[in-house]
Amino acid sequence: MPTVSIVSLGCARNEVDSEELAATFASEGFDLLPASAEADVVVVNTCGFIEAAKSESIDEILSASGATRSGKKPVVVAAGCMAQRYGQELAASLPEADAVIGFDGYDSIADTVRRILAGGSVPAHEPGDRRRLLPLTPVDRPTAQATPPWATTQRRRLTSAPSAPLKIASGCDRRCAFCAIPSFRGSFRSRLPQDIRSEALWLASQSVKELFLVSENTTSYGKDLPDTDLETVLSDLSRIDHIEWIRLSYLQPAELKPSVIHAIASTRKVVPYFDLPFQHASATVLRRMRRFGDAQSFLDLLERVRTEAPDAGIRTNVIVGFPGETEEDVDLLKQFLGEARLDAVGVFPYSDEEGTEGASLDRHLDEAEISARASDVASFADTVTSMRAEERVGEEVAVLIESVEEDQFVGRSEQQGPEDARSYIQGVSAATSRLKVGQIVEGTVVDTVGVDWYIGL
Repeated sequence: MPTVSIVSLGCARNEVDSEELAATFASEGFDLLPASAEADVVVVNTCGFIEAAKSESIDEILSASGATRSGKKPVVVAAGCMAQRYGQELAASLPEADAVIGFDGYDSIADTVRRILAGGSVPAHEPGDRRRLLPLTPVDRPTAQATPPWATTQRRRLTSAPSAPLKIASGCDRRCAFCAIPSFRGSFRSRLPQDIRSEALWLASQSVKELFLVSENTTSYGKDLPDTDLETVLSDLSRIDHIEWIRLSYLQPAELKPSVIHAIASTRKVVPYFDLPFQHASATVLRRMRRFGDAQSFLDLLERVRTEAPDAGIRTNVIVGFPGETEEDVDLLKQFLGEARLDAVGVFPYSDEEGTEGASLDRHLDEAEISARASDVASFADTVTSMRAEERVGEEVAVLIESVEEDQFVGRSEQQGPEDARSYIQGVSAATSRLKVGQIVEGTVVDTVGVDWYIGL
């Protein structure tokens, strides 16, 4: 039985793809090994979002090609967004990858690998603009492709974590000037509610306690399906036994309806967490980014969120150094971050992405200036998010225990998303306590360090 390991890079959406690939390999007679193990086949599920992610993907491919199993080099397969985006170009520049496979090759990936194991070769994926695969009008899409490749409910978990991502849609119709994702992920396509529920039930049977709903644009869910909306899906998922928390990712500020804010704040099991990628606060920069809003409209949105959910956890991402950004724009962004009282802020230095409008804009900044501005904003963001964490001291919170580290239980509160921050349970020995990973406990925030919380039970 040939062995295969899967290395998953990038976002939670990629994690779902990796588990679907794992299920495909298992059903085809492959023996799955952990990502760190030496296997006959190593699949690197790459990320192609920004330069740092692409570099990490290349490093993983090179590392995998240098490993050996009983003195034999493994078959290395590049899959995921970078493979989909660059295809033949990636194969030509990185011969260490024995195959470069796009999304449409996932169903036959086991046969592809067998062919290579037998000494054969396969042509590299030929990339194209996936936005052309579906009609321009969302309402015409349900009949255009009855079963999209990513709609499978076949999945095999690669971890035993009590939280799991659940894909509810794929693709994006927005045309942000800095982002190439729509070109290789395709136009927006909602997943059918019954398929979402089916997979959620399966995840519940796998001891999952938290569903992390993921997509490229969660607030667009349902626009291409008649009589379907995000609020109804949340209500349906909240009735599934053994699922305790439901968390949403990537809520576009310009599309966040009052009814969705209310649903998040009031639907049983849906945690008060808002992932709002503002990207900037300067109206001038946002328009050049092909985005909507400004500092004041974003502050107004945050006020509406906190009116519905006073204890909400709120995170954002911002891009610093976009072409045409001035020092005044940076000052405005910092002023906004200071007033917004956000729990988590991701700061990204701008880099050109091939095929995007941003790459062709005038008034590019040099890399040193972009780096300096990003460092400045990141430092300021660390300060304001630490101050926000300190405001939480004394709050009563619920925490999902996710791991044990040095005899201490570690998890996340309802207000903390994956990779945002951590909560450490104080005064309890993991060696003697009856608490366990996957349990939700009630406690009080007694101290903070940076964005991390310390919880007393």
